[in-house]
Amino acid sequence: MKYVKVFEDKFDKGFLDKKKWKIENKGGGFGNWEKQYYSNRDINVDLSCGFLKLISRKEKFKGHEYTSGKIISYPNQLFRFGKIEIEAILPKGVGTWPAIWLLGAAYEKNIKWPLCGEIDIMEHVGHNPNQIHVSLHSKNRNFKNPEKNELTTISKIDKPMEKKHVYGIIWSHGSITFTIDGKELATYKDSTGKYEDWPFNEDFYLIINNAVGGAWGGPVNDSDLPSEFKIFRVTYYKEI
Repeated sequence: MKYVKVFEDKFDKGFLDKKKWKIENKGGGFGNWEKQYYSNRDINVDLSCGFLKLISRKEKFKGHEYTSGKIISYPNQLFRFGKIEIEAILPKGVGTWPAIWLLGAAYEKNIKWPLCGEIDIMEHVGHNPNQIHVSLHSKNRNFKNPEKNELTTISKIDKPMEKKHVYGIIWSHGSITFTIDGKELATYKDSTGKYEDWPFNEDFYLIINNAVGGAWGGPVNDSDLPSEFKIFRVTYYKEI
């Protein structure tokens, strides 16, 4: 396949490009009992070093015990098919839960999760260092399904909290391949043609966040904070 670059952000302007992203400014657990309040302050979303840092902190803020950062590409940049790459260094610390993921744009039209679909390009929890999770969630296949038939793969990589790695997907109609540093990790394909199984032929938007605690993040070691999720590049290529 051949691809052409149609979107890229290296976060090197000293400010967040509001034509590409918006900053979450909200708390409330996000369905996972997460402990942070996502703020739009520079101490949580920092671009002063020539790249993006989403920084989790132990501090009392708007009824929460922790703060952190999260950016969202909706509605400015939607994705469907092609290649997506995110170059990053993950945050250190027990209780951190960084994620790079795509949510179905149908969610914004009241098609709720998991029917709208979710593509987890990278998830990591600080109590399992060096272990990366990639997953697909649909109405019929998700982590809350009692049949435990979620589409997910775990991979160990070298020092993701110290070294840059490139997390990505190669996405076409009916197929998604997850990659790390350009190497294929797992491929999942549509086997039924049903939206409830495979909502991934529609538009999605990108979310990058540094959660704290929660159902999977678990107990937080406050002495590990602040902790920085460093993002150096987001690139999107369309297939030609």
